Amino acid sequence: MFPILLLLSNIYPGSVPERPSCQQEGIGSDEKVPGDGEQEEEREEESGGGATATEEKTKKGKRKVMVCSKPEDSGKVKRAKPGGAVAALEPDLRGPDTEWWYAFLSKHKERQAKSGLTASVPSDEEEAFRYFFRTSRSTFDYVCSIVRDDLISRPPSGLINIEGRLLSVEKQVAIAMRRLASGDSQVSVGAAFGVGQSTVSQVTWRFIESMEERARHHLVWPDQERMDDIKANFEVVSGLPNCCGAIDATHIVMMLPAVESSEYWYDHANNYSMFLQGIVDHEMRFIDVVTGWPGSTTFSQLLKLSEFYKLCEAGKRLDGPAQVSREDLEIREFIVGDVSYPLLPWLMTPYQGESLSALMVDFNARQKAARMLGTRALARLKGSWRILQKVMWRPDKNKLPSIILVCCLLHNIMIDRQDQLLPSLELPEHHDTGYTEVNCQKKNRNGKVMREVITEHLPRNGVWLL
Repeated sequence: MFPILLLLSNIYPGSVPERPSCQQEGIGSDEKVPGDGEQEEEREEESGGGATATEEKTKKGKRKVMVCSKPEDSGKVKRAKPGGAVAALEPDLRGPDTEWWYAFLSKHKERQAKSGLTASVPSDEEEAFRYFFRTSRSTFDYVCSIVRDDLISRPPSGLINIEGRLLSVEKQVAIAMRRLASGDSQVSVGAAFGVGQSTVSQVTWRFIESMEERARHHLVWPDQERMDDIKANFEVVSGLPNCCGAIDATHIVMMLPAVESSEYWYDHANNYSMFLQGIVDHEMRFIDVVTGWPGSTTFSQLLKLSEFYKLCEAGKRLDGPAQVSREDLEIREFIVGDVSYPLLPWLMTPYQGESLSALMVDFNARQKAARMLGTRALARLKGSWRILQKVMWRPDKNKLPSIILVCCLLHNIMIDRQDQLLPSLELPEHHDTGYTEVNCQKKNRNGKVMREVITEHLPRNGVWLL
């Protein structure tokens, strides 16, 4: 139906019915709406470029389908042309820049003193760095190493600071990561670094393009050896045998111009939004993500549109060795999700109803312990990269999926490098505040049988306590 790949699936509407733009207060934005001059630049950051695009006709008109390269293609490097810009770069672009951080911190203190506002910036320098950029210094340096070749070999024109010097790779990465981490406007981020708004726009998108191409190895479906380790850890966490992951989804809310406002992007919470679905392992690391679909899609519809669903139904995913229950019945590999998802042989949802047996209650408690890792992962993602939590101001929907994916990659990089998010940055509430749970009534017959087999297999030495 639609070409959706493992890591990223972007489907966009073409000709769709218009709908009056929603009220700002109806969206619940916590970010000030930029002025008229800023709107154009905000739009510029997420316009054009990105993944390979093709068009296909549907009943609703043309759809733009973006297909991103597979993980094994991520090693390809974009090289500068011989005799190109590399030789002309200033020396400070080739070596690490250590001065930008102190200049940034000094400027922040000056702006804070002038405004008379106090913020909860940690006094410890290392923690202050993590407060502004989410990662440790060593992880920040690692991210710089990923994108360094691209940022050196393809510098955009006019990429200078107010002193007229070319921006170092470290400062470019800092600008982009601060934009993603804070969700602040380009004007605000630019003022913090002494650069113009258009520079923030160019730097952020170049960083996203490079990360999307070069950091894909941080988000891949596990091989069998690693999956066996994931299953063992899920059993420790929840007691569920052969559980491979937890699935959940969240809305990325947008403010759209009237010409683009349509029912296609209008969700059941009266917001314009784009969906992100993620499957995580026991460490809350994303092992599969799908995004680009409108928020009007339901959880079950989004699942069915994903390549992951098609692979599972074809027996090409969650197809590892089965465990044997106490009754000598097979327990296949599966993931867990909430009642918004259908019950399937490879997707276990909780029992519903008031008259549940003790064994059913025990299964639900164990299932919740596992699936909450997916919920917590999305809350941590949005807490770390607040651009996904705040209302997106007129984003280009062709580029927004790339921004979402790069935030997921940064989330995984922090886990891979054992970085800890500051507790003050974690979302205090659910990642989808304002959205109610939509119950999916579909229950596959074989899914019911598998859930009963798992329920009967669980230890009977007392109810699982969360």
